[in-house]
Amino acid sequence: MVTIDLLIVAAFVKWGWKFSIFRGWLVPFPNLNGTWTGFIYSDWKNPKTCEKPAPIPVMLTVNQSFFHISCMMFTSEMESISYSEGFLIDPERQIKNVSYSYTSKPRLSLNERSIPHDGTAVFKIIEKPKQKLVGRYWTERLTKGEIVLQYHSKELLEELPENLGEHPVTEDENRR
Repeated sequence: MVTIDLLIVAAFVKWGWKFSIFRGWLVPFPNLNGTWTGFIYSDWKNPKTCEKPAPIPVMLTVNQSFFHISCMMFTSEMESISYSEGFLIDPERQIKNVSYSYTSKPRLSLNERSIPHDGTAVFKIIEKPKQKLVGRYWTERLTKGEIVLQYHSKELLEELPENLGEHPVTEDENRR
């Protein structure tokens, strides 16, 4: 009997929690697994031009299980990896957020204007009418901004889709 119970629990933890029938009463958080794409709207100012960049194409991959969630964010200039993640779900107050702290590692060739740093991102989870993550971020470099992402696919992509476009700062530097 105990073996059957353990098998049922193991199957639920591995696969069952993802079924929408369990959402709300047994599983309080949504399944965010997959790749999300969109744009960062940053208040960072380019030291050469003193201007904010145009929206920055970005991709977020979420690897989630019943007990854990990890996030990796990519632009063409950096990747960031989460190290502390969590949900804030409170249906009574209509709150459905995911947040994480991260370490960002820009490409080495950009160290002059973009140093490695830590930061935090907080996203409102929107499930209807379309899946979106809309949030804000701030860093120890004293930069902040907004991020808007739409669900792209179940697959965890390893590089930015080409149709997202180039990083606006890289693009500006390549024109000179």
